[in-house]
Amino acid sequence: MGRVTPLFLFLLSLVFSFATYNLITMITRYRTVGFGKWNAAGLVSLNSQLFPDPIIQMPENLRKPKSKKLLFRIALTATDVPYSKWQCRIMYYWYMKKKDLPGSEMGKFTRILHSGSPDNLMDEIPTFVVDPLPEGLDRGYVVLNRPWAFVQWLEKATIEEEYILMAEPDHIFVNPLPNLAYGDYPAAFPFFYIKPAEHEEIIRKFFPKENGPVTNVDPIGNSPVIIKKDLLEQVAPTWMNVSLRMKHDEETDKTFGWVLEMYAYAVASALHGVQHILRKDFMLQPPWDLETRKKFIIHYTYGCDYNMKGELTYGKIGEWRFDKRSYLQGPPPKNLSLPPSNVPESVATLVKMINEATANIPNW
Repeated sequence: MGRVTPLFLFLLSLVFSFATYNLITMITRYRTVGFGKWNAAGLVSLNSQLFPDPIIQMPENLRKPKSKKLLFRIALTATDVPYSKWQCRIMYYWYMKKKDLPGSEMGKFTRILHSGSPDNLMDEIPTFVVDPLPEGLDRGYVVLNRPWAFVQWLEKATIEEEYILMAEPDHIFVNPLPNLAYGDYPAAFPFFYIKPAEHEEIIRKFFPKENGPVTNVDPIGNSPVIIKKDLLEQVAPTWMNVSLRMKHDEETDKTFGWVLEMYAYAVASALHGVQHILRKDFMLQPPWDLETRKKFIIHYTYGCDYNMKGELTYGKIGEWRFDKRSYLQGPPPKNLSLPPSNVPESVATLVKMINEATANIPNW
């Protein structure tokens, strides 16, 4: 075997350095170079089969080792109105059912109650009471209390977990949830209707050009997001301030409407240089998402309307329906009627899970 020269060793190390740099660059910037585009269904179609789907997950060889659990605190903001209470009770029931199952990295649970005073669920659900925004500051948009609630909770509460899942009352854990974050890369669900690039002129009011391209603003809201606690401590005050600025800007308020606070979180995290791993499997939303398999959270924000043939009649009240807004003044009754046999599995599972919860929660 010939003698290995120093020049050869230098060139070999240079090749490996470039390879490592290119791999890391591809992984950390893979979402911003246009491998795919949104289609009408809110999904991503890729331009190449050579790369992993960036909206699904990090490459398998870079996922964190599972020798140690990385627990996350489940935190949701809530009010003391009946509509919020019954959803929180169902969510907490399914948290208790799933948290200790194999695959779960779910830690403790906190309902952040931003009504300013305790309510009658304090003994049933672990709760931390914070103040609402000063009267009139939310301009009737109660969701603006969410970032302010997180700011107070992060400042005052004792939180043992290194990570936090920001959740909402109308979430149901359909499968045990692992920690989907990767170090300083939080995990988030991509919403097809959050489109920063299509609103660049408005986004630039809050995300100046010196902060980078608008594509740095992820198509997300604050929930569901799994994020390191120390990162959220940095982002939350900015999220609150951007939310208030957006609400008080007439053009922004009119354009973003009920998703304004979602855009505010996306902008705030981008201002801090935080980029999210976008996970389509994080959550499903019946009736549009048809199956619960390999998904973690059911988000029942949309009404489900069907005729008795199991055909969707969205936009028209169905012969069979489930819509959480039917229960604004009080909880749904026990034993809701099951949907017709031909509806998607996700819809049937949602109703069955609500029925199980209401049958077992005391004093429903």
